[in-house]
Amino acid sequence: MQESADLFGENERYVKGLVKVVIFHNEQNLYSVLKVRVHETSENIEDKEITVTGYFPLLHEDDTYTFYGTLTNHPKFGLQFQTERFRKEIPQTKEGIIQYLSSDLFKGIGKKTAEVIVEKLGESAISKILQNPAILDDIPKLNKDKAKQLVEALVSHQGLEQIMIALNQFGFGPQLAMKIYQSYQDQTLKVIQENPYQLVHDVEGIGFVRADQLGQQLGISGKSSERIKAACLYNIEQLSLQEGHVYLTQEQLIVKTRELLNHSTQELIHETDIAAVIITLGTEKQIIIEEERAYLPSLYYAEQGLVKKINKVLEQTEYNDLFPESEFLLSLGNLEERMSVQYAPTQKDAIQKALMSPMLLLTGGPGTGKTTVIKGIVELYADLHGCSLDPKDYKKEEPFPILLVAPTGRAAKRMSEATGMPAVTIHRLLKWNGADGFEHDEDNPIAGKLLIVDEGSMVDIWIAHQLFKALPDQIQVIMVGDEDQLPSVGPGQVLRDLLASNKIPTVRLMDIYRQAEGSSIIELAHEIKQGKLPQNITVPTSDRSFIQCSQSQMKEVIEKVIKSAINKGYTAKDIQVLAPMYRGPAGIDQLNKLLQELFNPKTPGKREMKFGEVIYRNGDKILQLVNQPESNVYNGDIGEIVSIFYAKENTEKEDMIIVSFEGIEVTYTKQDFNQFTHAFCCSIHKSQGSEFPIVVLPIVKGYFRMLRRNLIYTAITRSKRSLVLCGEKDALQMGISNSDSSDRQTSLMLKLSGSVEIDELQKELPFPVQDANIGMENVTPYDFMVES
Repeated sequence: MQESADLFGENERYVKGLVKVVIFHNEQNLYSVLKVRVHETSENIEDKEITVTGYFPLLHEDDTYTFYGTLTNHPKFGLQFQTERFRKEIPQTKEGIIQYLSSDLFKGIGKKTAEVIVEKLGESAISKILQNPAILDDIPKLNKDKAKQLVEALVSHQGLEQIMIALNQFGFGPQLAMKIYQSYQDQTLKVIQENPYQLVHDVEGIGFVRADQLGQQLGISGKSSERIKAACLYNIEQLSLQEGHVYLTQEQLIVKTRELLNHSTQELIHETDIAAVIITLGTEKQIIIEEERAYLPSLYYAEQGLVKKINKVLEQTEYNDLFPESEFLLSLGNLEERMSVQYAPTQKDAIQKALMSPMLLLTGGPGTGKTTVIKGIVELYADLHGCSLDPKDYKKEEPFPILLVAPTGRAAKRMSEATGMPAVTIHRLLKWNGADGFEHDEDNPIAGKLLIVDEGSMVDIWIAHQLFKALPDQIQVIMVGDEDQLPSVGPGQVLRDLLASNKIPTVRLMDIYRQAEGSSIIELAHEIKQGKLPQNITVPTSDRSFIQCSQSQMKEVIEKVIKSAINKGYTAKDIQVLAPMYRGPAGIDQLNKLLQELFNPKTPGKREMKFGEVIYRNGDKILQLVNQPESNVYNGDIGEIVSIFYAKENTEKEDMIIVSFEGIEVTYTKQDFNQFTHAFCCSIHKSQGSEFPIVVLPIVKGYFRMLRRNLIYTAITRSKRSLVLCGEKDALQMGISNSDSSDRQTSLMLKLSGSVEIDELQKELPFPVQDANIGMENVTPYDFMVES
């Protein structure tokens, strides 16, 4: 069917044709599926129509395009042409150009105006306008507004082709090229040519190394200030997100930036070059410099804002002597009688301090009674304040006085089950709207009198700041957590810093109550917390066992453990396998494949769908990887696939998977399948805030980079009834001995304790900078400040 020479290369494969219908178009990533009537092609295609897939803006039906790519044979949908780039065909005759310019694509341009344009500019009118829009100034009866609209429409329909070709020449694939185009539109090539390092900040998926390669292609000097800026910002952002730091010391930033820059250029970058750029970044408020520390602005102001709000909460004095001790003790005695419990002295102290203080930190390991204390606080608060704990007793506009929140949906559910009261995630309490931010903030505070935050160790500095700045002027706050667990996934170590500040009333629960019930898991957890491994670790108990095996034997051992559990009637909902790493023979990815075949094997009639290298089936256990507030589903939630629909079965013509999260059903189309993964085995980090009846924990030396005490402690404390350890005793000992020396760099504790004056910004650097103050004579430290 090939009738004309390929303009982009003799051997390039293409399909040229009329877009009959846009079957699917994703506005977020621009992935599209089109039905195209073939005019000519390099391929041996018998049908007159073919399905074309690729990343495009919304293409116009009944327009002609040429698509360049590869012909594939989809197992379900037959022949498809996968596009790498495309071009819109424009008319080549005067009559065709007049008809094109007077079409619905160009509002305000009628046939007479189009005729004048073509008469004036000729058959190359479109290319002339794209090259020099000012040429339209000479067209009679074409005002500036219509000329501007015409140019914008032409750029939209024709300029994209040139941009995509240029991005392809720079080495960007179609998907990444469309992401770049979405960020900059018709300014794409200008931005890239002037400062390719801007891509690092604006386009997800492009790191410094990729932008640096582009910079070298464009001949940008290795000592370019924009290059050094990008490297500094990349380092501080990556180390904050990956290692949880709130700041880097300036010396760290300089050293790491120098390593990054000198790794990929022949021009040696000196420390003074980087130090000078750090000062510039500070003046531009792209980073915040405080003493020897360098912060991302969002982290600096989150930490500073949290300190200010906590101090404001602590200034409340009306709670100190709110109730006489005799009244408290009487009410406590009535509560113990009503609930048939006997609170220990430290638990009584915790309840009393919670009710008589504006803020309390309640911490303790597993089995120490934190949940019991929370229940007591809630019940006693209601008794002493004479309020109901039944939400039905409150009118719609009347706020419920007690707010219970946790960082994850599963933790909130556990909190609700323990107290018999509604509990929600922090995001839901603050009414997070995704890109639009939080509905509740300092200008629109939440309504309530008592706030209890569970699983405080999981709260990062960003969400802590959002929560506290949304508090009303009069409220009591209780933060509950286990300081020995893993810190939050996001930057900071809020709970640990609050405890270390010694500024906030604190009760540490030390006595273990669940141990009396015969829990050797609790006993093991507390020994691990102290850096000890019991001598009898390999001796099985009623709720714990250790199966010694090597890494190569791990899959076989876990298979036997799971088969035994299944034979006893346990299901995937009862058993959670936890591992610290995704890759490797004993990693999460490989274990999930094994566990899927054990818990949910392929059977006749059972629906399944492949995504990349992963096969999903009805009944699979699923882990949510991103927050989806509009569906009330959040990162770390575990669900089950309840339905799978193929594209030919629905009006949207898309593959779909429906997952139920505790009764909340969420529909995913194929482009969203990367938002979840299998959860038969999940990471220890993702398990925080959850408890499982049975935990299987492989521990081998192959995990050595991840093995540390708080990781193992967190994994073990996820188990409610039974714990199965598999692996090498030496690896377990190695992990317990590693007390996590890589502490996060934060200044929350220093600021709360008064060791650092808030708002005092300095620009001192550990390396001398020649003439660093030139042009800064009128700059004061307060010029760096932004209101939080």
